[in-house]
Amino acid sequence: MMKKLLTTISILLLSSAVYSAEPTGGFFDSHFNDYTDNLDEAKSDSKKGVFVFFHSEDCPYCQKMERYVLNQPEVIKFFKDNFKNYKLGTDSDLEMVDFDGKDTIEMVFAKRHNLVGATPVLTFFDLEGKRAVRRTGFVDKDEFLLLAKYYLEGAYKTEKFIKYKRKQKS
Repeated sequence: MMKKLLTTISILLLSSAVYSAEPTGGFFDSHFNDYTDNLDEAKSDSKKGVFVFFHSEDCPYCQKMERYVLNQPEVIKFFKDNFKNYKLGTDSDLEMVDFDGKDTIEMVFAKRHNLVGATPVLTFFDLEGKRAVRRTGFVDKDEFLLLAKYYLEGAYKTEKFIKYKRKQKS
């Protein structure tokens, strides 16, 4: 009886540890750090772009985004329907291939190629791998969805997000 109880407790503890390690509930797509392949996959899956969440492990606002925004069912569904979604560490020395097919490391791609300083940086790339929309800092669920719609509607081509946001509220 005691052995069965301990086994059950162990399983529950392991389950909760796995759950807490994945606060975004499946928001991010898996990949092998080759963004040319990620673009090809986005195109073949009829996505409208690629979303990259640039983060730092010790960033409290990144953690807050993951805990309160990126794990919301409405957000997950909307982003899964429209984008391939990836998480990239600004302090990581993992090797990767950028959108142009060049070998680099995540830190260089973030800081040199995408000028990431403070985090989080929410970035939408078009299907050619060109950065289209970029926002630094924590945003709540509603503003995050609005930022995605701003990209999807192509409004970024003609107006700043702040103007777009004001028009949506009026």
